[in-house]
Amino acid sequence: MMKELILRDLFTSLIEDFRDNEQWGSAHIYQSTQNAFLTFCGNPDFRMEDLSPSVLKHFEQHLHRRGRSWNTIATYMRSLRSAYNRGVDTYRVPYVPRLFEHVHTGARSHVKRALACSDIKRLLLWLEKEENWKKVSYDLCETGALFALMFLLRGLPFVDLAFLRKTDLCGDILSYKRRKTGKLLTIHLLPEALTILHKTQNRDSDSPYLFSILREHKDTEKAYREYQSALRQFNYKLVELGDYLKIHTRLSTYTARHTWATLAYHCEIHPGIISEAMGHSSISVTEMYLKPFQNEKIDQANRKIIAFVKR
Repeated sequence: MMKELILRDLFTSLIEDFRDNEQWGSAHIYQSTQNAFLTFCGNPDFRMEDLSPSVLKHFEQHLHRRGRSWNTIATYMRSLRSAYNRGVDTYRVPYVPRLFEHVHTGARSHVKRALACSDIKRLLLWLEKEENWKKVSYDLCETGALFALMFLLRGLPFVDLAFLRKTDLCGDILSYKRRKTGKLLTIHLLPEALTILHKTQNRDSDSPYLFSILREHKDTEKAYREYQSALRQFNYKLVELGDYLKIHTRLSTYTARHTWATLAYHCEIHPGIISEAMGHSSISVTEMYLKPFQNEKIDQANRKIIAFVKR
């Protein structure tokens, strides 16, 4: 007879495994998923075998009503699906075909997060003028500089920027492992990037980090919580920066990455090259970034063909 498996117990076990393996981000996501689901169902002893398409659909609707983004909803659903699969694999949960088929588990890419070329150019020109650094707070200028650096370093994610170490930089060559995929990336810093880096790099000789974003030296859960706090503060400052520079696209840490990928695509760089440059786990991830712009380019091609015919 199959012993019943409580959702809270399963998630607690998975979270402990993530923490033992120093996977602080995964532990945080699974903890958030558990909290959200238990708030939804109101039963701390909810059994995994009671998961059903109806329960999952109601959970999705519950999250949507509370203003969760579709990408957040997908993250929670994928965590639930992963936990459910673990229960099935260990013969503690009965298998239900297509259990997650009717809830959202994929990333939505229809929202354009990229800046126009003119916006990123305006930011870079603004940073070049020393007098601009005296007109506003240093924090706001530093925020703009780090955002520009993320763009100039092939759409470097903020998490990788925060954890970069001084030893990762050798002259104008930056070599680091992506936090998300573990891929080793090597970037040749162009003069524009070097100028900004030298202006914003960490001057504390006791700190191992290249930038003054984190203080916790060891890669611990405390450092991860400190990073989460820095991420929230940085995104808040980016919104302030966008307002100041009159950039209509809402700025976030994702914007620099999407902007680099989008501009590379419009420069006719092959998606495979873009994928390698950004350290994506597969080209399908890159294609998700570029999907909102593919129809636009196809429409442009159609206009060119019709114009050619009508000449």
